Amino acid sequence: MLHTPPTFTPLMAPQAHPDPLTFLFHHGRLLVREADLALPDAATLSALDLDPALLQPVGLLGERYCQAGWSEREEAPPGYAWRGLRSLFFGDMDEATMGVAGRAAQIAEWARTHRYCGACAHPMERLWHERSFKCTHCGHLAYPRISPAMMVLIKNGDKVLLALHHASAAKRFTPLAGFLEAGESIEEAIHREVYEEVGLRVTNLRYFASQSWPFPHSLMIAFTADYAGGEIRIDTSEIAEARWFGPDDEWPERVPHISVSSVLVDAHRPPGR
Repeated sequence: MLHTPPTFTPLMAPQAHPDPLTFLFHHGRLLVREADLALPDAATLSALDLDPALLQPVGLLGERYCQAGWSEREEAPPGYAWRGLRSLFFGDMDEATMGVAGRAAQIAEWARTHRYCGACAHPMERLWHERSFKCTHCGHLAYPRISPAMMVLIKNGDKVLLALHHASAAKRFTPLAGFLEAGESIEEAIHREVYEEVGLRVTNLRYFASQSWPFPHSLMIAFTADYAGGEIRIDTSEIAEARWFGPDDEWPERVPHISVSSVLVDAHRPPGR
């Protein structure tokens, strides 16, 4: 499952390092060497003539300093390409670097979108004792955006409910999911989303796991719940199909455990399915 490796230490302030791991983004895509998906080396970065103010500290991967930034340059340097993070999941990039890339992507996007104050439009300045920007005029503080989203696998005896979401990039059956609204608890969001999306009532909510998901800044919080009543009635604006999957049904294809969604499904998959 995509996650920050245990050898990673976050940093708020930049450090001097002769050869940092630099996660450079353009429109959400990461700059990597085409031959082996390696991050750009110091010489390549020097040739790009980046403004140092565009680079943000991320942390230490072992003893290697990691930084993140963005470039307005659409053309990649020779031998390099801008690649979407999803396309790197099944490539040659090692799992630890991939985990830090997810964190770096969110930091880079936060820095890119907070150069100016959202309250008064004056320039923002970076604070180094915490990960925040402060307006030079009105003092408004801006922290990295994190968008919490619930996920729930509904159980009904030996069956579970899976749905095909219109917005799903993978186009496969998954647990129900949705973003929290202002003022909601996770539990309230689960009850609301389940009823809105499939017309069911649930009970006995149990926490399963959570995962940062950098598309672009989600925090997926997964639960299981027991069916408490109702007939499936889908919200056709969000759900293409929803149905119960049991031991005698053909289950969705197994996929690598990149997301908490696949881990949640496989934890409840019947033997042989």
